[in-house]
Amino acid sequence: MKVIYLDNNATTRVAPAVVAEMMPYFSEEYGNPSSMHTFGGMVGKNIVKAREQVAGLIHADPEEIIFTSCGTESDSTAIYAALQSNPKKRHIITTRVEHPAIKNLCERLAKTGYRVTWVPVDREGRLDLDYLYDHLSDDTAIISVMWANNETGVMFPMGQVARAAAEKGIVFHSDAVQAVGKVPVDVKQSGVDMLSLSGHKFHAPKGVGVLYVKKGTKFAPFLIGGHQEKGRRGGTENVAAIIGIGKAAEMAGKDLESGEMERVRLLRDRLESYILENIPSTLLNGSRENRLPNTLSVSFEYVEGESILLMLDQLGICASSGSACTSGTLEPSHVLRALGVPFTAAHGSIRFSLSTYTTDEEIDYVCEQMPPLIERLRTMSPFWKKGASCSIQ
Repeated sequence: MKVIYLDNNATTRVAPAVVAEMMPYFSEEYGNPSSMHTFGGMVGKNIVKAREQVAGLIHADPEEIIFTSCGTESDSTAIYAALQSNPKKRHIITTRVEHPAIKNLCERLAKTGYRVTWVPVDREGRLDLDYLYDHLSDDTAIISVMWANNETGVMFPMGQVARAAAEKGIVFHSDAVQAVGKVPVDVKQSGVDMLSLSGHKFHAPKGVGVLYVKKGTKFAPFLIGGHQEKGRRGGTENVAAIIGIGKAAEMAGKDLESGEMERVRLLRDRLESYILENIPSTLLNGSRENRLPNTLSVSFEYVEGESILLMLDQLGICASSGSACTSGTLEPSHVLRALGVPFTAAHGSIRFSLSTYTTDEEIDYVCEQMPPLIERLRTMSPFWKKGASCSIQ
């Protein structure tokens, strides 16, 4: 059975060109980039190239790029760096819809004496900026707001938050893991002080991430060790993965310039329109405007998301019920709860996330399968059989 992979916000296929670029570093060019000899030095020069490639994708300077193991490490590093650099400040501002990498860390910090303000969103997933502004204080050490939500794809106004943070002298961090490679990201134009990204979200391998740190931003390392990354992140570099993320960043930049992501958006829109027009009592989660071009989150009333995923899997279709980091629970995600999705629909939420590898034929197949699949599940639902009124407006 052919696999139709529509779970690209969880992870992406490593591009064949990226694999080819990485292969020599497993067997031929295996030197330690920190070594004094020429053999290791050549590897170090190629890490410099990868740093330039990643910097180019987000319009940063190469020396502002720190290689990490993943987006989660980058997020933790940013938060702890801000807190350690401003030890007298005990206040953190973030949102109610952050990825668990930020959400769970802030919840833990709240238990150790830090004060956390959780900025709400409206029904379409848009940030309540007035609430954020009202909670800025001299005690605020950091504001952390994601660039784009991993479940709904809704993007937040980076420039407006950055200006508010700068006026108060507050460090501003963004988890841009889902945005980088899908939409243009310009760290200089946005005004962020720190930004996290992860390679496996844009066709690089798992196990490599990046933290951008703006020049002049106070910084304290999270991993203490050797002199790697100019002392900002100890540990021998994951060379092959770093080379891979460099190549993937270069390719992502070309895709953005060529309009490839516009093709992906049109495929997403076609899938969205078909589902909403042909399956009753179905709700779009988040706004139609200002969102990632590849992401579609929909809720089907009176069916279980787990059942939908199981039936899709039998058809060879890979999707998810939300964040891959929270898929082990049967409860509706914190993102859907924050949006106020009706309880009868929140349990039936599915996220489809496309990539540059998604084809027209694959979308045609999913469109064909979804209406009978949902109808079959609803015939098994006692609530649907009883003709319960639809709570979706």
